[in-house]
Amino acid sequence: MSFETKATIASFGGKLLKLTHQARSTNCEMGLNLYLPPQATDAALNKTIHKVPVIFYLAGLTCTGDNGAEKGFFQHGASQKGIAVVYPDTSPRGLKIEGEDDAYDFGSGAGFYVDATKEPWTKGYKMYTYITAELPKALFSAFEQLDASRVSIMGHSMGGHGALTLFLKNPGMYKSCSAFAPITNPINCPWGQKAFKGYFGEDQQQQWKEHDATELVKKWKGPLDILIDVGTGDNFYKQGQLLPENFAKAAKEAGNDKDLTIRYQPDYDHSYFTMASFADDHVNHAAKHLFA
Repeated sequence: MSFETKATIASFGGKLLKLTHQARSTNCEMGLNLYLPPQATDAALNKTIHKVPVIFYLAGLTCTGDNGAEKGFFQHGASQKGIAVVYPDTSPRGLKIEGEDDAYDFGSGAGFYVDATKEPWTKGYKMYTYITAELPKALFSAFEQLDASRVSIMGHSMGGHGALTLFLKNPGMYKSCSAFAPITNPINCPWGQKAFKGYFGEDQQQQWKEHDATELVKKWKGPLDILIDVGTGDNFYKQGQLLPENFAKAAKEAGNDKDLTIRYQPDYDHSYFTMASFADDHVNHAAKHLFA
């Protein structure tokens, strides 16, 4: 599967590539951003292969692959550590499914990193398969600088939900996980309930639980070194959309909270200003595991 490079942008000594490719799982052309740090691009110039580890950053509701790349400031830490960053889109685009563009929190820009099982969303809303299988396989095939054996995952809001659930559902696939303001208990918040009802069906409660980090952490075996940042000024936190306390409680009751770090950052909100403020911490958290 080939990628088309739409733009190449110099960033912190490396290159930010704006890419598109045809994806089977989502049944459409998908856009993404890929940051190659100077350690990878310098090797390419010298015609040598220097493989670098990779972080997948999953974005939140309404976002595309551009938001984190342009406002998250992850390239700063990634360039210092020598880590590539992948910024995928948050849903399929332009499938012409009735209602896909009607709301900000369902359909376009709101794929919730699940594989829909309810019609008509099965026609392309397969973001779980896209992120865990199709996209990484395509990237590792097309960019030999990327090290498929060293991959971490992080995300924001809906993407934080994605990062946590993909990490917990696939032991060993990712070296580390971290999240900003994640939706940690979607079966108990309005955003998650709306998405799961639409993508799975209201009667599929067991399927809902299989994509809920608070439910998944109860079954986790082994160390759980996860970093989570939540701003106390985040209106969605105040409205009960994020529920990090539920995740912390479930982890503690399961005996999985020893290495879990949830930081409540005074006055910080739900925006990219918060992510930019703590981006280096999350890259460093990943680096600790990627270079172990």
